[in-house]
Amino acid sequence: MAKSILSDKKNSLFIILSGIFITNALIAELIGGKIFSFEKTLGFEPLNTPLFGDFLLQFNLTAGVVLWPVVFITTDIINEYFGKKGVRRITFITVGLIAYAFLVIFLAMKLVPADFWLEVNAVNEKGEPFDINYAFEKVLSQGLNIIFASLVAFVVGQFVDVFVFHKLRKITGKKKIWLRATGSTLVSQLIDSFVVLFVAFYFLGPWSITQVLAVGVTNYIYKFIIAVGLTPILYIAHYIIDKYLGKETAEQMMAEASSEA
Repeated sequence: MAKSILSDKKNSLFIILSGIFITNALIAELIGGKIFSFEKTLGFEPLNTPLFGDFLLQFNLTAGVVLWPVVFITTDIINEYFGKKGVRRITFITVGLIAYAFLVIFLAMKLVPADFWLEVNAVNEKGEPFDINYAFEKVLSQGLNIIFASLVAFVVGQFVDVFVFHKLRKITGKKKIWLRATGSTLVSQLIDSFVVLFVAFYFLGPWSITQVLAVGVTNYIYKFIIAVGLTPILYIAHYIIDKYLGKETAEQMMAEASSEA
């Protein structure tokens, strides 16, 4: 009797990690249209520190940055056990699925809303006029330049993460997981933070260089803090995965992944 592909622990692990990766990347894109105040969320007043001339340092962040550190950490775990090929494969699959999701959303917005749906939701909880179809489109849609820039930044960030990870791995060997994982994440998120802003708001938009730099620095400071703070999760994940695979299989997979560098 043929062995089921799902009974193979290597395949199961890749499916689980891919699911975590794709889910967080897709959700990050979908919620990216909301800008929130990090300081006010924590109950503090904005910093309002001057930065690059007239721009103030305030942690007004896209909601998507909450999940992107998880995506990059998952990238490092896939890197550790499945190497460059594994990361490249899941990256291209994710880009295709994100593009597909936005295509479906675009087509959904073109559907003519039913009259009763508009009538039932014609007023909000305060009794004020409310256009639910407009709200639907406004919440789910983003500018095409932002979508394009985000995907470009995602792919570039992923490849930079893979490159830096394996360069550091040659230096660290099996030791210092935190250095190669967190180090590659910090470098890749630095690239990601500025690429998306330059493409979407400078080359394709009205922002100035100083505004891009100010917002980019703010986003990266947040990502830097979160990436460092999540470092212990890498060791927890390694412990769980090594226990699941077995020490011999885990070491074999990591050796094969390292040989691709």
